[in-house]
Amino acid sequence: MRRKLALPLALVAAVSVAATACTSSSSSGGSAGQETGGTAKAASSVTDYNPQPYENLKDGGTYTTAGTFDEQGNPFNVNGTLNTLRIWSWYNADAITYSPAGEVQYNPDYYSDVKVSVEGGDQKVVITINPKAVFNDGTPIDWRAIEATWKANNGSEKEFAASSTDGYDRITSVTRGADDKQAVITFKGVNAAWSALFTTFLHPQAATVENFNKAYVKTAHPEWGAGPYTVGTWDAQSGNITFVRNPNWWGRKGKLDKRVYVNLERAASINAFKNGEIDYAPVGDAENLKQVRTVKDAEVRSGGSPFEYALYLNTKSPLLGDIQVRKAVQESIDRAQIAKIRFQGLDYNEALPGSAVLYSFQGGYQDNVSAVLKHDPEDARKTLDAAGWKPGADGIRTKDGKELQLGYTLLGDDPIEKGVAGAFAAMLKAVGVKLEINKVSSNEFSKVLSERRFDLFISGNRSTDPFGARYLCDFYCSDRESNITGAGTPELDREIRATGDIADLGEQIAAVNKLEQKALQQHALLPLYSGPSIYGLRKGLANVGATIFHSPLPETIGWQK
Repeated sequence: MRRKLALPLALVAAVSVAATACTSSSSSGGSAGQETGGTAKAASSVTDYNPQPYENLKDGGTYTTAGTFDEQGNPFNVNGTLNTLRIWSWYNADAITYSPAGEVQYNPDYYSDVKVSVEGGDQKVVITINPKAVFNDGTPIDWRAIEATWKANNGSEKEFAASSTDGYDRITSVTRGADDKQAVITFKGVNAAWSALFTTFLHPQAATVENFNKAYVKTAHPEWGAGPYTVGTWDAQSGNITFVRNPNWWGRKGKLDKRVYVNLERAASINAFKNGEIDYAPVGDAENLKQVRTVKDAEVRSGGSPFEYALYLNTKSPLLGDIQVRKAVQESIDRAQIAKIRFQGLDYNEALPGSAVLYSFQGGYQDNVSAVLKHDPEDARKTLDAAGWKPGADGIRTKDGKELQLGYTLLGDDPIEKGVAGAFAAMLKAVGVKLEINKVSSNEFSKVLSERRFDLFISGNRSTDPFGARYLCDFYCSDRESNITGAGTPELDREIRATGDIADLGEQIAAVNKLEQKALQQHALLPLYSGPSIYGLRKGLANVGATIFHSPLPETIGWQK
């Protein structure tokens, strides 16, 4: 799938680690992200999720968490979020997953055989689909599903609001193989990250423009799905969802009788966990961690996750259209202080992130942010002076009779996020910028992004595969909807897209590092932190927790014998 699945900071209770490393993970060690003596080394690569084989799970039971559906339920759509993908995965195909360290894992219930070859410099992938595989409406899962997914996402039809065309646009054809149950995918050049394109797929009927964009809005289509579970109830009024065993499933049956999402606000989820109403609760701050530790028959699991959070500057806003103002804003931000606020009481420390696409324990990672930008309030003042912004009597700068006032969009009422917003306001005030904090409801997240209703905004992104370099365009191309800052140039776009022609991953990463430094000079995106993933869980819950890249198959989630 795609890497850039956006999520609002205020809706994610855990401070989560961005991890696109292909290194081995560990389930032991000291405080996540620390070396001896507390010196930050990297984002955490620790896993903690009680991994258990299928045979070790009880048959039956219910697994309940806080959660609900988002407005857009199609994860291929540009408005799809992390939560969209999570809900989707409970009643649609999980055909390719990754180990915690990023190794590719083919699910034989869907892809019974995969062969990759290079002929004349072009890559060919032959996927043989399980003969038993069928969508819930009786339509065979065959090469047409792979073709439909490609056509909806390759950018050839602009009407499809696709999240990312990268990779799909390098496929020259998807054709029938030896029979309908074999798909032959041909690429222009070599694409080492091809597996990320077909981790799941669309029912051909869902791959029309109308259905791709609108059919999944605030509703589900279990008839177009497949897997060990299907939708039991989807309550549009309450927001609650129940998944039950799928009678049409041909593989190992799900161990759970029910998987339940209860629509609760973040603050209420901790109390619900304490009261035994839900089985899992992300922990985002020291107070929640303290409360979870007091819950009987519960435990805390802590480790890394493939998340990263950044400050986005809207270049389409009148004042932020000036690159010098953006530069000054970024120079005024003390990222270490913001991280300190986020991690307070969590016994965690990490090096500041240096990239939006490559991470500190990934091979080839470089600190591209520090190569371009330093925390330097004095230089920020000089930059604003040179741009004609003069301090007024109250310290706030003016130019042509207009105050240098920016807005910060704050989702929800989480106290830590309020603290972060207050810190931003103080940092900017010190250089003569007034920051107005605009609080909006958490459920406005999609509109904030799609309509660019912000000057400054924090959002996180989750890596759903270990191929970070392939997503450079999603963050920095000027013509990409997923680039919510609106920054970039056609020339830079061409240079970024050219990195996709580099077959050698090491050479590609080197080129991506160079271009990211160039892109960061637009001063529109500022990586802030990654962090730990911390969860409270009922004892005995298996294959749930901090998994880095691993997404355990739904049928393997349940209660340990």
